[in-house]
Amino acid sequence: MTILSNTYGIATRNFTAYPEMPDARALVDYGVRVEELGYDSLWVWDHILLGVEPHFPILDSLTTLTAIAARTSRIKLGTGILVLPLRNPVALAKQLSSMDQFSGGRLIMGMASGWYKREFDAMGIPFNKRGKLMDENLEILNRLWTEKMVDGKYMAHEISAAVMYPKPAQPRIPILIGGYVDKVLQRAATAGDGWLTYFYSPESFAKSWAKIRNFATEGGKDPDKLLNASQLPIMIGPSKAAVRDEMMDWLNKEWDFPEHSDCSRDSAIMGSVDECVEQLKAHIAVGVQKIIFVPYKYQMDQVETIAREIIPRMKAK
Repeated sequence: MTILSNTYGIATRNFTAYPEMPDARALVDYGVRVEELGYDSLWVWDHILLGVEPHFPILDSLTTLTAIAARTSRIKLGTGILVLPLRNPVALAKQLSSMDQFSGGRLIMGMASGWYKREFDAMGIPFNKRGKLMDENLEILNRLWTEKMVDGKYMAHEISAAVMYPKPAQPRIPILIGGYVDKVLQRAATAGDGWLTYFYSPESFAKSWAKIRNFATEGGKDPDKLLNASQLPIMIGPSKAAVRDEMMDWLNKEWDFPEHSDCSRDSAIMGSVDECVEQLKAHIAVGVQKIIFVPYKYQMDQVETIAREIIPRMKAK
């Protein structure tokens, strides 16, 4: 289940800004192409309903990953993040274990408790219980994947002599927990395998990662075994000054920055290849293991330049 240090993944565009619609066939072709380009992993976004004015059409995360898995053979497949309390954990345990079997053990699951109340209301899930549901659902997933027979009473699930086979192809599907409040950072350290961040600066990452490591130590876990991944927007161009206005316009129109979090537009990697490499090195220096690129408007020239010019420089000793 180990994610090697300093590996590089890329996000895929399974959500768009209305009236544009996600292109299912193009997403699968994108997955094939980024595997050819040598990316370590591909990551999809997860919502069921998102937005009103504007709203954002989105293809289901797990269906998208399954389609891409069928056309690829090496690249790891992740969610950044899956809103776990919106899912029935028993059904999800079966779905993910099956996906891991079909993909040959390539799943990496980013999961979080969610933030969009309208989505919870529409699904009939109590928004104010999402933290408790998150903890219970994580426990149910892990037990069904690892135990021979499961018995347990939970808020919405009475599990009696439950036997779930086949188990995932991996000894354990890695689960990275997304979020930023201390309770979530503690969950990432103790109930998950690590942490998945969204648009964090190196300084903000270092602050929260130190907390996570401390929570792990306090909980009796080895902090050196924790995994992390950081999603970072990137735009390559002549210079940072030349691309800044376009990048900020995209970030303002299509991305959410929670008010009380450390998620920030300042996390954006921008400029020439040299400038981008220097900015990225600052993230590696504070302990980021996996960088997940969110390329400007998912343009293929950006995707190819990252693979051909930036990643080799980052891997060079």
